[in-house]
This record gives sequence, structure tokens and C-alpha cells, in this order.
Amino acid sequence: MTGVSKSLNVFRAGARRAFARSYSSHKELSFGVEARSKLLKGVETLAKAVAVTLGPKGRNVLIEQSYGSPKITKDGVTVAKSIVLEDKFENLGAKLVQDVANKANEEAGDGTTTATILARAIFTEGVKNVAAGCNPQDLRRGIQEAVEKVIEFLKEKSRPILTSEEIAQVATISANGDEHIGALIAKAMAKVGKEGAITVKEGKTTVDELEITEGMRFDRGYISPYFITDPKSQKVEFENPLVLLSEKKISLIQDLLPSLELAASQRRPLLIIAEDVDGEALAACILNKLRGQLQVAAVKAPGFGDNRKSILGDLAILTNSTVFSEEQETKLEKATPEMLGSAGSITITKEDTFILNGSGSPATIAQRCEQIRGSMNDATISDYEKEKLQERLAKLSGGVAVIRVGGVSEVEVGEKKDRFVDSLNATRAAVEEGILPGGGTALLKASLMLKDIQGKNFDQTLGIRIIQEAITKPARTIVDNAGLEGAVVVGNILNHDPTDFNYGFDAAKLEYVDLNKSGILDPLKVVRTALLDASGVASLLTTTECIVSTIFSSVVTTLAFGANAENIKRQVTNTSSPTSTASDSSSSSTFSSTNFSTSILTSSDSSNTSSKTVSSSGDDHSHSHSHSHSHSHSHSHSHSHSHSHSHSHTHSHGHSSMFNSGSTSGSSKQGISLLSGMVQIPIIVGLVYGMI
Repeated sequence: MTGVSKSLNVFRAGARRAFARSYSSHKELSFGVEARSKLLKGVETLAKAVAVTLGPKGRNVLIEQSYGSPKITKDGVTVAKSIVLEDKFENLGAKLVQDVANKANEEAGDGTTTATILARAIFTEGVKNVAAGCNPQDLRRGIQEAVEKVIEFLKEKSRPILTSEEIAQVATISANGDEHIGALIAKAMAKVGKEGAITVKEGKTTVDELEITEGMRFDRGYISPYFITDPKSQKVEFENPLVLLSEKKISLIQDLLPSLELAASQRRPLLIIAEDVDGEALAACILNKLRGQLQVAAVKAPGFGDNRKSILGDLAILTNSTVFSEEQETKLEKATPEMLGSAGSITITKEDTFILNGSGSPATIAQRCEQIRGSMNDATISDYEKEKLQERLAKLSGGVAVIRVGGVSEVEVGEKKDRFVDSLNATRAAVEEGILPGGGTALLKASLMLKDIQGKNFDQTLGIRIIQEAITKPARTIVDNAGLEGAVVVGNILNHDPTDFNYGFDAAKLEYVDLNKSGILDPLKVVRTALLDASGVASLLTTTECIVSTIFSSVVTTLAFGANAENIKRQVTNTSSPTSTASDSSSSSTFSSTNFSTSILTSSDSSNTSSKTVSSSGDDHSHSHSHSHSHSHSHSHSHSHSHSHSHSHTHSHGHSSMFNSGSTSGSSKQGISLLSGMVQIPIIVGLVYGMI
């Protein structure tokens, strides 16, 4: 170990430290062909890793994680997100393709691998043509025109998904041919409806489980266990209860009396859903329950803020009740029978509440669902808000299904969960916009249509030809991953009867089939989104002429105080070879083999804000044995005229050493100012410069 390394370790071992970091940066630029070639290399690297996952015989990718077990996955977007390249310019290209995969995943929930393959193909051909002298802007216009034509063609050829069997087929294809996953998702969708909420979670057993909850469910349980009606199951169960909804907290018994009297007169249970129920109101409810005079239970309203108001509104529609709130000027003490809703049955656990068969009008519920759909189509809402709207819609329109993924290990569960999520997203996309023949065949057929289309000039026509070639790549990749020659199979499909839109290749069975009859189907939304996102980013990359990258560097300041600093000072002196310089105004010990510098401060003046170090000895003694002594006296004055002295004695064999006197350097001044008001405390300040 070198003296410098030992010195660094000494500083790291200090008992008391403080760190401060500052940053500086500069820009690095790359232009023209060199810039595009670096971007292309990054795109190629990422796309190669992602492409191996495509198709029923695609391979898995093993990803190292910062914690836990490695992750095994065939999910394209997961692979893309895990890749960070060393070269900053190459990494920029990879990041842009990651954005393509992310956007496809957000919009359609699947098709990320297809989007990545398309982006690579479009950008690769675009770079070649620009290098040959094509106008990049005209090339981009040709690409955009071709994409529009392809999407129009695909929409004409798509058809709606009709049966549960077709839903299972779409789900199976997206799950890489796993029929069990396809069947489970089809069953869940059949139970809760096409707009129902289906959630995929990690299970605790070795088998996959489907849990169906019909009606409205929200994650709030009973406020008090005294409301429990079934001690064995620890649940509250009511039949045909009245429902009271309040936006504010209920504390006074006077607020609840009218509702309690109505429930008692009708001999029906009462469910109270409010911001909170406490005080004498809660005590009255518990007392009535314990005495057997009235079946009553209280639950906190779900959600927070505006979302809570919206959910209470949904509950009011579902149960045909009125929400008591200050905005509507409805008061609890004036409750009438018309203001209380009802339901067929209610079950409340410690954590959840289930409301079945609410008495709300189906027409009113449908109108509310349509209102929520309109809000979901608003482009300004966030993903979080959209997710909450989807949950509300599902709870109103059908129910909730939870798929719990099982497995013998965490790695297996994680890999299977990725396939469940992809399969579910593809199924939803198919229900939304319809289906096409799968296996990349729909895009292959679209490439035939582009043969006769010409651009406004030669460069735009080249852009059209780029798309014509690029959209054959997904099918080729699927066949390549199956172990056959992709170009041969694609050629056979293109040379077949062009009117037979469903003719294609089954990569799982390695045979040519009618894709529609074989159940090999792709959602239109997935294919459309993949092509749009890939062409948009890839064509922009083609027009890139300059790349600007930021290079950061950091400065770390290490402070050690008290006796620890003296200890570090002695160890540093013994483990390094300092060079000496002297100045009347400032001095420091500097290690010659690194940019690591150390300043040793022996005292500070507590009565002087300038915090200067004063040396009273003034003389340095040097001996022929290369053994140097330095004696420094520092005086500090206060109102009591007390004096304090500091002695610093350092031995250095074979070298000369030197202590600070007079004014300090910039880093030393910073260290002294931190010790304002403290006397005779040696301090070591180390500055470490490094690149990040």
C-alpha cells in the first residue's frame, strides 16, 4: 500500500467527521457522423439485449440487482431499464430507446420489445442514408407518411374481440404461450367485466390464485372491534342495512340521534361512513350495539382530500343516499329517511369494507361511470390520478379481481408476475381497439402495401422504404429466436397469396398456419403504439447533428476535530512523503503523489472574528539529522484576560515539515471559521477531488 493510500485510510478511520460536497461541470460535444455513430452503437447495444426476449421461443435475460436475488425476465421494458452504458454518448442513444419502450408500456402495457426492434431498424437505415447525403428532414417526413399509411391499413384490417376464448388467446400469446396464464386472465375478466379492476400481486403459496370481489370494496375497516357481529371470523355482517355518508367528522351524539332513531324504527342495521367517528357519538354507537338495541357500525371514509369526496359521491350513487357535507348544506341533525341509502348486504373486516347490491339506479350508476371515463381521457391528468379513476370505475361497474402469483422462489415469482402483467395489459388493449394476426404478420402484410407508395421527392421516398423494410424486423426476430432463418420465413409469407391476411408462421410449432384459427393474435393498440413511438424517436435521432454531454466533477471536504485530528496528523506524517513550501502568509502540507491536500490548524482566536492563527515563537530549528522542531504559542484574550497556549511538535524523518502561521489558505479559513469561539482545537481539513 502506498503512503498516499495509507493516508486516505487514516482519514476515513476518524471517529468524528463532517463532509461537504461541491460540484463543478463542463460540457463535451460531438458532431455529425461521429455523433450519430455513437448514438447508433448505444441503440444497437440496448436493442440486441432486448430483442432476444421476443416470441414464444425468446430467451430470458438475467439482471443483477443492487439488493436481493438476480432478476430473470422476458419483459422488454424491464431489460431496457436495467441497461446503463459506460460511454456517455452511447448511453444517450440507449436512453432514448428506453424512452420508446417506456412510452409503449405506459400507453399499451405491452409491445415494448417490438417498439425497441422497430426503433433500431429505423434509426440504423436512417443513419446510413444521411451519411450517403440524404436530407434528414425529408427522410423524416417520408418516415412519418409511411407510418400513417401503415396505421390506416392496420385499422382497416383489425376486428373487435368477441369471445372469452379470444381473450384467453391474446393473453396466452403475450404470456409467451403460457395457456395457464391466459386462462386465468380470461376468467378474471369474465367475472369482473372488461372494465373491472384486475390486480396482479405476489402470492404466498406455490400456486397461482384468483380472488374475486363483487360489488364495492374499499380499504377501510371498522373503527372499533365492539361492532363485530361474528366473533369467530372477526367480521361485521349486515343484511339490508341503512347507509349514512358524511364528509365531516362526527363527534356529537346530537348529530347521530335522527339516524339512529330511523334505523331503530325500521329495525334495520346502520352503517356510518364518515371522515371519522369519535367522542360521545362513537360511545353511543358502541353502547347501543352492546345492549342489543341496534345493530350499528362505523367506518372511516376511504381516500384523502378530493379523492375522498369523489369516492363518497360514488358510494352515494351506488347506495342511493345523500352525502352530508357543508357544500350541500345538509346537516346530520336534520336527516330524513330519503337521505339514507341502503344495500343488499355489507361485510366489514379489520381492514376492508364490502358493499353488495346497492340500491342505486342502474341508469344513474352508468351515467357516473361515463363521467369517470370522460375524466380519464383528459390529457392533463397524471398517471396516479388516472389509476385512481380506473379503480373507481371498476368498483362501480363490476368488481375487483386479484391474481396472486405463486412460485417456489422469489426469482420464479418475479418472472411469472412480469408475464402476468404483460398478458393482462395486452388483453385490455385488445378489448379496447381490437385484434390483428400475431407474430409480426400484420406488419409484414402492411409492408406489401407500401411498395406502390411514392414520396414527394427522392429523399421522402427513401423514408417510406425505410419503414417498409423496418416493419419486417419483428417477424424476422421472432423466427430467428426460434432457431430458424428469419429472412427465409418472411420471404415465404410475403410471397404467399397477398389477399390471405391471416397466413403466417407459428414459431412455437415451427409451421405455417392460419393465425386467426390458431389463436395467434396481437392487439391493434400494441402494434400501433409500438410503431408510432419507435418511428417518432428514431426519425428524430436521424436528424441529430450535435450531442452535448455534461461531465461532472466533485470536491469532498473532510473535517476531523480534537484529539482525533492530532492522531490523524501524526499518522499522516508517518505514512506519506510531504513536500514543503514556505510563505509568510500561508502554508500547508501537500502530498506529492496525489491531489489530496491537508491543512493543520493549531489554534483560533475566539475574540477575533477574522480567526487568524498567531505564532509567537517565530523561529524554526533544523538539525543535520533531518529532524525538525517547530514551537508555536498562541494567545487568546477574553474579558477575563485569560491566556491559553498550544504546543505542536512534529517529527519527520528524512523530510522537512512546516506549520501554518499568519493568514491561512482558503480551505484553512473555512475550517477555522467553523471553530469560531473554540480555543486550542487542532483540526485537519482534507480535500478530495474526484470524477463522478
